[in-house]
Amino acid sequence: MSTPIRWAILGTGKIARAFAAALRDTPGAVLAAVASRTLAGAEAFGGEFGAAACYGSYEELAEAGGVDIVYIGTPHPMHAENAKLMLGGGKGVLCEKPFAMNQREAAEVVALARVKNLFLMEAMWTRFMPALEEVRRVIASGEIGPVRQVLADFGFTARFGPEHRVFNRELGGGALLDLGIYPLSIAAALLGPVASVRAQAEIGATGVDLQTGFTLVHAGGGMSICSCSLVTRSPVELTVAGELGQIRMNSNFHRASSVTVTLADGGTRTVPTPVIGNGYAHEAIEAGRCLRAGLIESGHMTHAETLALMGVLDTIRAQIGVRYAADLAN
Repeated sequence: MSTPIRWAILGTGKIARAFAAALRDTPGAVLAAVASRTLAGAEAFGGEFGAAACYGSYEELAEAGGVDIVYIGTPHPMHAENAKLMLGGGKGVLCEKPFAMNQREAAEVVALARVKNLFLMEAMWTRFMPALEEVRRVIASGEIGPVRQVLADFGFTARFGPEHRVFNRELGGGALLDLGIYPLSIAAALLGPVASVRAQAEIGATGVDLQTGFTLVHAGGGMSICSCSLVTRSPVELTVAGELGQIRMNSNFHRASSVTVTLADGGTRTVPTPVIGNGYAHEAIEAGRCLRAGLIESGHMTHAETLALMGVLDTIRAQIGVRYAADLAN
């Protein structure tokens, strides 16, 4: 292993903690720094996870040395602003999903990364999991025939008050951006670019979607039927169907540790797809690979695809009537 990749983490919430834990399982990675809105918060987080430096503001991290890439784990509406701040400081960025609040914001971030010639990737961790790699392998083998359909759901019962981020419109709440982005992203990864989408939703009292269903028609042929919910505990499975059979990414498909192949003749098998630690290490490994290779984007989650998917999310939100403050600048 060459010189370690020096990571920094922006934010100290639940998702940031999960990523910090994953860095311990990531070969050739070190936690060089953490930044929070308060020094006390950064020091508490840094002490727990062994960060070499702690900063009480995001600006201090942007200006600091000794950091190759920053993982952004702040609330949704802050992603674009935070990403541009870190890129402006000369650092690569791995930005948690949703990459931004809309396509306009996402395009600004991508444009800056390209001008700065710095690595930038959406942290859609499912894209780098062994389960998806196995699904791709089975499809490529022709075992289930030409793939024509993806079915995917993601739902959990969010027993929180209306002020919680998942229901708070000011914090980018709603089922679509928090959960629906998972089936959307994998459907596009397996069936290709989205040509059209139709969506419906149940809107809650705070103005965000409690649950949304959407059907995608893909440019290369095939359809996807996806749903997401903050008010139901759904199976959280993803099935890819072809003419000769199907592949199921088992319960909690976004971090599945096995896939099951079922053929038209009744034959079935389950293939283990072990995950490193809590699963986030796989995207960190890919980011490290790209940095060492001098790349500014990953072929597994390109800038163009992130922008296209943000556009699909914009279209779905227009159809279901969910708007955020960031949309007012359009």
